[in-house]
Amino acid sequence: MPVLTTWNLENLYQPGGEFGPKTKSVYDEKLDYVAARIETIGPDVLAVQEIGDPEALDELTGRLPGTWHTVLSEHPDARGIRVGFLSRGSIATTTHVTTLPEPLRPVQSGDGPDDAAEALGRGALHVRTAVDGRDLDLVTCHLKSKLLTYPGGRFNPKDEDERARFGAYALYRRTAEAAAIRVHVNALLAEEGRSVAVLGDLNDTQLAATTQLMYGPTGSQLGTAGFDRPDKGDRSRLWNVAAKIPEEQRFSRIHEGDRELIDHILLSHALVEGLESAESFTDDIQGIGNNPSARRSESVPDHAPVTVRIG
Repeated sequence: MPVLTTWNLENLYQPGGEFGPKTKSVYDEKLDYVAARIETIGPDVLAVQEIGDPEALDELTGRLPGTWHTVLSEHPDARGIRVGFLSRGSIATTTHVTTLPEPLRPVQSGDGPDDAAEALGRGALHVRTAVDGRDLDLVTCHLKSKLLTYPGGRFNPKDEDERARFGAYALYRRTAEAAAIRVHVNALLAEEGRSVAVLGDLNDTQLAATTQLMYGPTGSQLGTAGFDRPDKGDRSRLWNVAAKIPEEQRFSRIHEGDRELIDHILLSHALVEGLESAESFTDDIQGIGNNPSARRSESVPDHAPVTVRIG
């Protein structure tokens, strides 16, 4: 039974520096908390986001029982955070997904004439590994945040016109990044029966257009009348496990009081047929606002881990 988890670990940096915890005690508390939660969940493969220092991931892995194989994206964002995988089994192949697919043109990312994004802000990562003799193609990504930043590193706009423009730029970028992941997955699904999963922080809910773009052919999602009706789209479709998560757990972040499911697992037909359960471990997460630096002394990540168990 493969067990797959995705978890945004919220600025996993060593203490000190601009983004890491201010003290070693907070850092150690965070590593201990995350390691204990991973041990409780028991994933075979864990997709992670917001890894700032590779050494911090090494220290986390050192707190876990057993042998783990790790791989990180070589394409962090300007802040230094990146995605990665921890796997109990060896990782056979690794592919870095970084560029927007042709003929998609660069998307506007700011007010300046040269502000255009030609690549993912944070590179995605595709690995092939095996669980119980079953080959799995797993892709993790961290799409453009809904948190808006403005010139000079501001979190607040000068006026509402600027807020509207930069909200549009963020949406352009998240949409283009979702398309890049979907195009990469299309090539994987071209081989019938391949076991593919996309795991990560999509920075929007399961009903958002950017998230649904990644599903492929419409219809047949979990919780709809069409799910049990095979059709020609099944071969190239991805299913979001959100509807399988118990309703009281169906969120992975609390932003300004709103419960949002923005961390997702999408499964190909070969995997969704065996889906037994999906969970979001929300017991300990706290509400957040729009100032990420306010949480530097917190030892519990602001996102909940989302997990699927597949028979």
